Amino acid sequence: MLRHLMALFILALAALPVSATAQDVRLPENATPSAIDRANTGGAQNLADIERRQNGAEIDDGFRRNNLGGDAATVPGLGPLGGRSDPDLWRGIRYNELPVRVSTMNKTGRVLVQDNGMWWQQFREGPLATYGAWLLAGTLAVLLLFYLLRGRIRIEGGKVGRTITRFKAIERFAHWMLAGSFILLALTGLATLFGRKVVIPLLGHEFNSVLLTGSKFIHNNVSWAFMIALVMVFVMWIWHNIPNKTDWVWIKQGGGFIGDKHPPAKKFNFGQKIVFWAVILLGFSVSLSGLSLLFPFEIQLFGHTFNLINDIGMAEAAGLGPLQGDLTPHAEMQYAQLWHAIIGFLMMAVILGHIYIGTLGMEGAFDAMGNGEVDERWAEQHHSLWLDEVKDDKRTPAE
Repeated sequence: MLRHLMALFILALAALPVSATAQDVRLPENATPSAIDRANTGGAQNLADIERRQNGAEIDDGFRRNNLGGDAATVPGLGPLGGRSDPDLWRGIRYNELPVRVSTMNKTGRVLVQDNGMWWQQFREGPLATYGAWLLAGTLAVLLLFYLLRGRIRIEGGKVGRTITRFKAIERFAHWMLAGSFILLALTGLATLFGRKVVIPLLGHEFNSVLLTGSKFIHNNVSWAFMIALVMVFVMWIWHNIPNKTDWVWIKQGGGFIGDKHPPAKKFNFGQKIVFWAVILLGFSVSLSGLSLLFPFEIQLFGHTFNLINDIGMAEAAGLGPLQGDLTPHAEMQYAQLWHAIIGFLMMAVILGHIYIGTLGMEGAFDAMGNGEVDERWAEQHHSLWLDEVKDDKRTPAE
């Protein structure tokens, strides 16, 4: 009988309405952070805060940032920590709200907690990888569509069998060193970014570990060949890539890709000049950020740049407000890595178009960098002004 009464009593208690605690709070996504009630947790975070953080929503962390306890003067007899516990101290370090002395001459060692790393990781694994992959896939799709609609650009009338030197050996050496090193850098960079998402599910952790170790070694060392070749190409070809009035004719005729006209051009047409300046400017930028990564914490790029943007009023004009110029060394490296990857993706898209035109897209184009000799009819149709200059030089007797 007593057991039956106890069972009925337990069932009655279970049927009573239970008051909700702060941990049971569910707020809509559009709720403001200040609307969260933390009374039942003594001001500490609760389930609503955790859910908003997991969903990427804004949170009000003032209840943690300002909860740093008291110093020794306000709480005598408690030792050097005063009223602060270890969590209070680490919270103050995280938000840079407490003066902390670190016994190291290395300025990077003074950064004990750096929240920006979470933002960097989320951006790297999210928007950077997603939009970068779409950029490359979209470029390939556009090139495929163009090939299906336009087909390969043929040499009208076929080759005549007489060739003319298009590029000297030193020019071809610089080009192929630049191209080969960039391909290696692109592949190893993609492996580093997509290894966890693509390689591990297909080939496993161990293979990905070996791949990334080798990729890091190749990427760090081949980068020097890329930078040397970039300087060589710039010095040798800059004078041929200065815009002139013939470029406007090339633009009006669509570069010969639309219709049957072959616009006149010197050694480099307007399309090639676009590729040249894109490679030089983007290559310089990716090299600069790469040097910052090769020598971490030595080259400060973004803090100075953000301060300059603030000083000239660009940030305010763009409605961004003042940019943070006082960056930690770790934040500098994170910005450099993201910039390095973004510029790398842009260069890959440009180079894909360049590879298409130089191989599948145009008959006879590969010979220019293959053996340096091009058919005269090809030169006449695509670089007629340059061909005339070369022939005039041959007819002029040497003094």
